[in-house]
Order: sequence, then C-alpha cells, then structure tokens
Amino acid sequence: MADIASAALAGAAMGLSAGFAPGPLLSLVLSQTLAHGPREGVKVALAPILTDTPIILATWLLLSRLTGTPAVLGLVALAGAALLCRYAYDCFQAPPPDAGDPAKAPRSVLRGVAANFSNPHPYLFWATVGVPYLLETARSGPAGPIAYLTAFYVCIVGAKAAAAGLAGRFRRFLSSRGYRLLMAGLGASLLYFAWGFAGQGLSLLGLAG
Repeated sequence: MADIASAALAGAAMGLSAGFAPGPLLSLVLSQTLAHGPREGVKVALAPILTDTPIILATWLLLSRLTGTPAVLGLVALAGAALLCRYAYDCFQAPPPDAGDPAKAPRSVLRGVAANFSNPHPYLFWATVGVPYLLETARSGPAGPIAYLTAFYVCIVGAKAAAAGLAGRFRRFLSSRGYRLLMAGLGASLLYFAWGFAGQGLSLLGLAG
C-alpha cells in the first residue's frame, strides 16, 4: 500500500508541475481560453492523454530491453535528475505564462495535439523520468504504475484545465504572488525527486557510497 501511495504522490507532484509550468501547451491553453472561452482551453488540456501513449509505449519497449545493463540505466537516471532540476529551475525563475489575446479560430484539440507532439519535453520526460520510474514500480506489480499514471494524468490535465478556468475568470492570478508561490512549491517537489533519481543513477553506476 505504501508503494502505491508513493507512486500516486510522485505522479501527482510531477503532473502538477508539468501542468502549471510555463510552456507551449499551457500558453495554448491560455490563448484559446482568452480567445474562445474556458471550454476551448480545457480541450487543449486533454492533449497529453492523446499524445503520450505512443511515447510511453515506445520508451517502455526500449528501456525494458536494457534492464540487464545497469550502466545505461544509471546514465538514464542521472539524465532524468538533470531534467528534473531544469524543470525545477523553470518553476523558480520563469515568469507567469503569457496571457495575450490571440484571435485564432478554434480547433483546440487539434492545436493541442500538434503542440504537444512538436514539443520535446514529453519525449525527454518519459525517456528519462516517467518510464524509468514506471519500470521501477512495476517490479512490485501493476498497481504502482497504474497509480502513478492515474495521478499524473488527473493532475496534469486538471492543472491545465484549472489554468483555463482561472484565466477565464481571474486573469490577475497569472501574475499574482499566489501563482509564484505555487510554482516555487512545485519546483521544490521536483528537486526532491531529482535527488532520488541522482542517488539511483549513482547506485546503478556503482558510485554510491
């Protein structure tokens, strides 16, 4: 039960961080919301569910073949730690998302899918963080990966949908102190997971004391 709870907590933390962090998909969520209303922004927020499945499956097949090569997995874990540190830095330093007023036609789902497929972040995240974590938790059965994925997608979609709602009703939130504090908390959670990935990577490489 503790492993399932830990997996769900990790998925929630990473999902919230990815959901609220400034980036192409969140910018599209906000622009569609401001141009066409929160409903169109929520449609964009659903894009990760549609685009991530083939990325996860391809990465799972590749990394599962490398389970007998701890040096490679160690390097992947260290790369994941570095990526999480970069995301944490973005959370601490990035300005609030641009809430401009573009006037483009809807087709929000198509725009969201195109934006997410062309964004390198999902590929990097699942290759160095998400799938390695799933493979680790899968050793104890399918419950851990299911808990992680469920929490991750509920939180990433929920965070972007919440951003759409806030942008539609309370535009000032995007430049408020509350938003900056939220991002700082999410950045701190990413540093915590980066520490764990770094320790795992060093252990796999035989460098942990």
